[in-house]
Amino acid sequence: MLGALIVATPASAAPGDATAPGQGTCKTSDEPQFSGWTSYEQLGSELENIENNSKGRVQVDVVGQSELGRDLYTARVGTGERVLLVQSAIHGNERTGTEALLGILKKLGSSDDPVTQRVLENVTLVAMPMANPDGGELNRRMNVISWDEVERRHPQLEGSNRAWYHQLTGDGIDLPGFDLNRDFNADLDYVPQPGDLPGDPKDAGFYLSPESQTIRDVYVSLQDEFGNVDAVVDLHHMGPCDQQTGGEQDGRHISVALDYPPLGINDGAAYKEDWPLLDQDKSRRYALAVADGIKDSYGTQSPLAAAGRYFHPDEREYAGQGRSAFALNGSATVLFEVRGQSDDFGQKMKGMLVQSVQTGLESLIDSMATGEVDALDGDAFFDYPDYGWDSPQD
Repeated sequence: MLGALIVATPASAAPGDATAPGQGTCKTSDEPQFSGWTSYEQLGSELENIENNSKGRVQVDVVGQSELGRDLYTARVGTGERVLLVQSAIHGNERTGTEALLGILKKLGSSDDPVTQRVLENVTLVAMPMANPDGGELNRRMNVISWDEVERRHPQLEGSNRAWYHQLTGDGIDLPGFDLNRDFNADLDYVPQPGDLPGDPKDAGFYLSPESQTIRDVYVSLQDEFGNVDAVVDLHHMGPCDQQTGGEQDGRHISVALDYPPLGINDGAAYKEDWPLLDQDKSRRYALAVADGIKDSYGTQSPLAAAGRYFHPDEREYAGQGRSAFALNGSATVLFEVRGQSDDFGQKMKGMLVQSVQTGLESLIDSMATGEVDALDGDAFFDYPDYGWDSPQD
């Protein structure tokens, strides 16, 4: 989630130091001594192998190209009527979701156990494991696109103000680009207009980048095929040292923070006249299915079980995020914020956090397959603890 967030931490738990007993490690490194994150080149080969080994279960497609010409992939598995779209690494330096999705695709593509069969029969999973490969290859949050190129792609914008979320540099790299997670609009047919720019952080984005346009197009194609998309999951990272407040795991570093759409006061009441399909309680039920699945899988004593609620005061409002735009179109949307950036920790911590994300996703998928997610009480999501935070920017 956060590119260069300075997290408020207790004096005994400063980044770079071991924390107090029972809280887990908060040691980070600017130059971690491990390899193993899937690169863009490796992703294509991994997906090809998964597709081949699945004997027809998994279908891999190239659905678009990034600004720098890298392929954007989907991998689809299952034949059920309930549709789950999961996208990862829209922020290029947030990669646990990519690894978790590859693990899930391998399992669903080759396993024959009863749970897998139930999922395949009842759910259609569409994964976009690397939505921002240009940013990923630079290990930075943003994609890479100049404003001149934006105007070339959208000639009607020539001479207009730059969008507020377009930056000339980012993460110490002197290349312009977008925070792609601000480039979405609930109007899925929206065409950028000069009078709408530069826009505002609370308002919708403009679909100015090919990566966000591709995610939108995948969503629309699923709507056209199935009538609706049950849920959209957005996989991100957050700060490495945030600690839960309250509950059985008070003081533990949160492993995964979860959220429903940030659409302002009174549960997005201002949007409901124009977007009557918005159902915030549905999003909370889906987030609860993730949190319950993580807790039930690991027990309350495991550091991997420290799931909680993401930063969400009543006034939090980001209509330009994909999870907001798709929620306004009737999908449940869930934000995952796994602890730490992809270059914060070594191999052991990486493996643990990938496992936690994969468990949460698998729990949601199976809850959709059984229908259990529909019977949950969305208000029970608020029983999970929040954490000490400092200006999150999902």
